[in-house]
Amino acid sequence: MPKQSFRGSNINLVKLHNLRVVLLSLLHESNLSRVQIAKKTNLSNTTITNLISELIDQGIVSEVEETELEQGELRPVGRPRTSIQLEPNARFVVGVHIGVGLFRVGLVNIYNEMLHNQVVYFEISRPADQVLVQIVQTIEAVITVSGVERSKILGIGVGASGLVDFQTGINLLAPNLNWHNVPLRDDLQQALNLPVVVDNNVRTMALGETYFGAGRGVDSLAFVYGRTGVGAGLIFKGQVFRGSTKGAGEIGHTVILLRGGELCRCGQRGCLETLISEEAILRQAEQITRLYPQGILAQTLSDENDISPIERVFRAARAGDETVRAMLEDRAFYLGVALTGVVNLFNPELILLGGIFSRGVDFFLEPAINTVSQMSFGGMGRRVRIEATSFGWKAGVLGASALALMHFFYQSESSNL
Repeated sequence: MPKQSFRGSNINLVKLHNLRVVLLSLLHESNLSRVQIAKKTNLSNTTITNLISELIDQGIVSEVEETELEQGELRPVGRPRTSIQLEPNARFVVGVHIGVGLFRVGLVNIYNEMLHNQVVYFEISRPADQVLVQIVQTIEAVITVSGVERSKILGIGVGASGLVDFQTGINLLAPNLNWHNVPLRDDLQQALNLPVVVDNNVRTMALGETYFGAGRGVDSLAFVYGRTGVGAGLIFKGQVFRGSTKGAGEIGHTVILLRGGELCRCGQRGCLETLISEEAILRQAEQITRLYPQGILAQTLSDENDISPIERVFRAARAGDETVRAMLEDRAFYLGVALTGVVNLFNPELILLGGIFSRGVDFFLEPAINTVSQMSFGGMGRRVRIEATSFGWKAGVLGASALALMHFFYQSESSNL
């Protein structure tokens, strides 16, 4: 039987919990009166009055007189009714999305609205410590350009590729970067003198959508992201599921082809990543160009322009290359197989697709939905919603900043906001 811990709670912890409840209530529904907040949180009017007064003193919320009444509503006698709203620019956080060969840094307010951002590309052969120096320099540059007072920055959220220990902030393994046991949290905190929280990048995307995007009000959500690798972030009742060894969601290393599959970076053969990652699709595209050297795809890939190779593949398919469209539909089938596993195991209400799956949503979404509908147990696949991320290319950096907002503000363990 697992060892259990039973602990009481002191008055300060109760107050902190109530403060979190009020902040989250205002995040999900702005312009609530004190009475409405009390009803929604099941707290007394006196408690709400005290908490709101404290938040006003800190500049985190403000009072707004309700001058406009809904049709048919009677104007109350006496003082105009006031409502409470969060002050968007009362506090800020920085989000850092570390992908394979690039990282994005963004500064956001407490509504996770991005004020400034910057993307930096790096060679994946570069040592982790050199990349961290670049990240620190970019964070400092973004803060400087924003003009935000450093005292208003609560902290930094980092979403990193690979296996991440949320408790220690260590990137245990990122095979696509060749990183092992990189102490992201401690190194960044020491360099920036700001608190840092770190998690897997796809889990942060799922968290961002849950509180600030398409997942608001959704009980269970899965975010599936594809680029160099393929991963999933799982959210249940607003909480991230990380697994006992922090590896939950590594669906890219689910073996799909039991025999004859290609060798994956993880050492296994036939992993999902070898079938539907960006690299896997580009390998298929190269085969098509060899077969049809005068085809639309060959011409599109040879064009000198600024768009990435995967975008050129999508462009060729949109331009009418039927062989490319068929190849993408085939890849979408394997994506659907993976999503079927997510549905059967986790049974989410909503699945969101990010990375190349959202950039090529016109090729991936419908075939994947059809596969899930046909293959999921008991008709569960027909009841799950599958959509593209609402954040587009910003999903990674807004996910990382959402991690910081939840950790340092909305669900903070400190009352010093």
